[in-house]
Amino acid sequence: MAATITQIAEAAGVSTATVDRVLNNRPGVNPATVERVRTVMQALGASSPARGRPRATPNYRFGFVLPAARRGLFDLIDRVIAQAAGDFRHQHITEITHRLPNQDGADFAQELARMTDLDGIALLAPDVPPVKLAINELVRSGVHVVTLFSDVAGSLRETFVGADNLAAGRTAGLLLGRCLPRGEPGRCAMLSPATRFAAEIDRRIGFAQVLEERFPQALLLDLPDLPESEDQAHAFAREFLDPARIGGKLHALYNIGPGSHGVSRALQESGHDSSLAFAVHDLLEVHRALLVANAVSFVLQQDVHYAVMTVAKVLRLLCEEVRGALAVSNPRIEILTAENLA
Repeated sequence: MAATITQIAEAAGVSTATVDRVLNNRPGVNPATVERVRTVMQALGASSPARGRPRATPNYRFGFVLPAARRGLFDLIDRVIAQAAGDFRHQHITEITHRLPNQDGADFAQELARMTDLDGIALLAPDVPPVKLAINELVRSGVHVVTLFSDVAGSLRETFVGADNLAAGRTAGLLLGRCLPRGEPGRCAMLSPATRFAAEIDRRIGFAQVLEERFPQALLLDLPDLPESEDQAHAFAREFLDPARIGGKLHALYNIGPGSHGVSRALQESGHDSSLAFAVHDLLEVHRALLVANAVSFVLQQDVHYAVMTVAKVLRLLCEEVRGALAVSNPRIEILTAENLA
């Protein structure tokens, strides 16, 4: 009986995609790897291995690569991946979660580039040149790479799974713009960390676009250096959102990233109340509590579990060479308030 692609890949210690590249004489595979695959094929008597789905229950090793920073969203994704372990085993998927340092994009890229032993990678990474180069090298070596929640456009990644972040920012702009006073200038602040994540950059762009297009009387205060820890975010907001500094109380506030609890404390201490429209992202426990306490007005949420399961499905279909593997629906942005909080 002819050996299957999966059997050859397991014996050679490479991915099924790499075996496929060798079989079809496609570029991007190290010559030493080509020689190893061909040697294994000869040993297995596999001149023409079986194509398509190689066996009824293939096993794949997928890596979920996340930043190491202890942010609420990153930790939430990590928990959802762990909770889905049973579903992955049922689908014959072994999931491995890696948390890589992201203070320096070069360090992140260096660690990422070593993951050539995986069949596929679901990646949430900073959008910087070293990471793009690492993605390109992984794809050329036969590893399927799909970005998750935050894209790395311009790389050879095969698709992006996650909500449209530009649209998310525009949605926040529309919600908060409608909360501004009419007939007079309204003060609106946008807080974000010093970020290299495309998702956060796109949200900032979308939010500013809508205020400029639809609410020309809005006075936008853009503060792009919000610290990520709650205590530091509290001190930052106390200083830069002080009514005496900005010419009066805020009417609306958009926080793109972490630090919402610290910011909320600062707002209360500065005399702001629930009349301030406050929008944040992701239904973290802290945001749920702030919604219930009426300290936050809107939480813009995407289905994290759906996105995690979808990216695993996409990677598996890519490994199995299924036509239409990239034809998936991305999660939509939900608007949560204290009134529709489940």
